[in-house]
Amino acid sequence: MSKLFTPLRLVFYITAVLIILTSTWFSNRLAKELSEEEQEKIELWAEAIRTLAQDNKQDIQMDYALSLKIIEGNTNIPVILTDKNHQILSHANLQLRPKHKEADLEKRKNALINKNRCIEIKLARNLSQYIFYDDSKHLKQLRYFPYVQLGVMFLFLAITILTYGISKKSEQNRIWVGLSKETAHQLGTPISSLMAWVEILKMKDLDSEIIGEIEKDTQRLKTIADRFSKIGSKPKAEICDLIPLLENSAAYMRKRCSHKIIIETHFEQSDCLIAINPPLFEWVIENLCKNAIDAMNGEGRIDLFLKEENSQIILDVQDSGKGILKKHHKEIFKPGFTTKTRGWGLGLSLAKRIVEEYHKGKIFVKQSEIGKGSIFRIILHK
Repeated sequence: MSKLFTPLRLVFYITAVLIILTSTWFSNRLAKELSEEEQEKIELWAEAIRTLAQDNKQDIQMDYALSLKIIEGNTNIPVILTDKNHQILSHANLQLRPKHKEADLEKRKNALINKNRCIEIKLARNLSQYIFYDDSKHLKQLRYFPYVQLGVMFLFLAITILTYGISKKSEQNRIWVGLSKETAHQLGTPISSLMAWVEILKMKDLDSEIIGEIEKDTQRLKTIADRFSKIGSKPKAEICDLIPLLENSAAYMRKRCSHKIIIETHFEQSDCLIAINPPLFEWVIENLCKNAIDAMNGEGRIDLFLKEENSQIILDVQDSGKGILKKHHKEIFKPGFTTKTRGWGLGLSLAKRIVEEYHKGKIFVKQSEIGKGSIFRIILHK
């Protein structure tokens, strides 16, 4: 299970969703009850108007007082009273612009007519009036409240997930830096000792070819230690021609693989200048080539294609290995992922870090077919 969805976090997410659903249900129920209550108030208001409009006898003076009190008591429900031709007679609790009062009133009336929220008041046989009403401000706020709450909750969850991702990446960066610095430090002492022994061997009457090969491998160890030290700090970029760099990497890999594996380079131009850190970028190429060699069972072909398009430098590393399953195209760049029996799963993860974080480029599996091989693509911006 993903660390983003550990049992404890899963309980938290489920609890948050249940709180949202419960709150939404309760708010909707409360809104429905308030709507029914406002409907009753409007009907009572209509009855009060009907009572006032009836004959004007002394024995119903108390009814007049009660009706007036009911009408004046409506302080929050927007209402418009019209005649049978929908000419406005009165209105209450409407927010109107002082300079556009008539236009706003007409617009609001038409909106309420379209909503069909109206009560007919029969005053006489051929005389009727109509009350058009809308939800009160509090009811509207109550209807929107669950959605606001939902938005806040989702925002909170998004911030939580984002914060977790940032902290996780920061933690990984600290581990990378610490591991790289410690590795470079641990390699430094024995490499210095080996270099001293090489110098001593040179003074002896020994086979110069053997000593030369030992010196090359010692220098290689020094280069590896230097690469680790650069991973542990911010590497400096310099303008470099990629063509000789790729040629050197290809030549180095040819000496360290089966003679049945062919490694070729293909360039569309005579030079290709770009700001990179050469030791680290060589490491990326070597990692890709080593993975390709491991996937070939001692026989096959590796081709490096370099071209420039629209201020971008595109490098394709193509092999004739066993291919990669599509579901693993992204996973192979994660630390620890490996299909090898003794692999650590760090090579492609390092390559991705070097290309994307240090060189602001992109590396991905462009194409792969089981049994036929893969193409890794690196894109760098000039």
